[in-house]
Amino acid sequence: FTGKANCPYYAKAEHLADCLQATLPNFRVHKITQHPDKWEQWLHDICERNGWQHSQSPIIWRELLDRGGKGQLLGGLNDFLEYAQQYYGITSMMLSEEMLDIADENLQAHLEIVKEDEEIKSLIKPMQIWITSASAPICYQLIPLLANGEVFGMTTEISIHLLDTGPFKEVLRSIVMEAEDMAFPLLRSILEHTEIDGAFIEADVIIVLDDVLLNLEVQSLENYIREVSEICQVYAPLIEKNAKSEVRVISSGKTFANLKAMLIMAYGPSIKPENIIAVATSWESAAKAMLARKLNMSTAGVKDVIVWGNITGSNYIDLSHAKLYGYDCAIWGPANFQRPLLNMIYDREWIHSEFLSAQGSLHSRVGRCTGMLPAHAVATVLQYWYHGSPPGEIVSVGVLSEGQFCIPEGIIFSMPVRFQNGNWVVIKELEIDGTTQEVLARLAHELIQEKLVALKEIKEMHPY
Repeated sequence: FTGKANCPYYAKAEHLADCLQATLPNFRVHKITQHPDKWEQWLHDICERNGWQHSQSPIIWRELLDRGGKGQLLGGLNDFLEYAQQYYGITSMMLSEEMLDIADENLQAHLEIVKEDEEIKSLIKPMQIWITSASAPICYQLIPLLANGEVFGMTTEISIHLLDTGPFKEVLRSIVMEAEDMAFPLLRSILEHTEIDGAFIEADVIIVLDDVLLNLEVQSLENYIREVSEICQVYAPLIEKNAKSEVRVISSGKTFANLKAMLIMAYGPSIKPENIIAVATSWESAAKAMLARKLNMSTAGVKDVIVWGNITGSNYIDLSHAKLYGYDCAIWGPANFQRPLLNMIYDREWIHSEFLSAQGSLHSRVGRCTGMLPAHAVATVLQYWYHGSPPGEIVSVGVLSEGQFCIPEGIIFSMPVRFQNGNWVVIKELEIDGTTQEVLARLAHELIQEKLVALKEIKEMHPY
């Protein structure tokens, strides 16, 4: 039975129910108190759900646990008194003063229980993960990777928020329903959002997937950059306003990954720059797989391939530090024995024509990827960010340049890092040759021009 926590009639019914439970071996009672402010709505909802007519506190019903069903409504206090007297010959002689005293005690006990529940919930509050442009295929593939526990830990619950525009509401709703049906133990909730004003509330992680469909025959590059700038100019202030102070922002997608990260920094100056990165792992993974096929070995044995520059634009895949583990050759060693990759690939023409060429197989394969590969890349980087990257291994990430490797400051540039203790650090001790340095200078120049165009376009649109 249920009633208002401060209701004296509920107190009398409770006393009678306790007497019946103590006297009768097979009689069980389940008591639910409601705050007085919430009672009317709760009563309306339960009556509507069960087809009952009742308007006062308490409401009492009988459930046959071994038969199921909605339960049989008994009524209020007087109905319960009559029921107990008729079936069990037991009634309550509680006086009015006692009823009022117990009602006060019930209200205080209810408030203490609510407060305790809120404190417990605050201790196990799930991580808040926001994904923008969530109708994109990458999001569909990303959700199971985030929810299975491998990214944030097997004891960390998460809530996922899918953000997109109104026309994609039904797509988001379908994704939500499917994710709920998968019943991930660590997925506390998944919600769709189409109102931008409420975006990024209490966000711990924000994954930016927004893309523009590049067709330079239709629009100029400047126009596409303007679109990206406008998106980031909306997101950044909302992140500053609504997200947690330590929020981590990941830029991904098929276009302008570096630029999106840089513009969120520019328009959100209070967001920590070290907490905004762009993901280059798709290129790393695809390059390692292509090299492994060429060498007829396991992809897991290819390490330390570096992606420099503009992740979704002009970049450079650097093999000068790449190593092979477990490669079947004339020289063998223990599990940690490694060989320089370039010493094992004798077909240098293949490297330049098929592997590094902008028209080669690697660029073609990455360009066609829409779901699994980029989703895996985001999940991998998040896992490294929270739990550390494999010891000794190089990870390529787009981060804010501070002049490392003579790269100009103030641009997001993909470079080698390692993740440890919840942070990333650039591996500055790597030696790069003169040829690589020239390539980096050219790539940096392109990114600087892209940044200047973006800021110019916004300045022209909003001169004041």
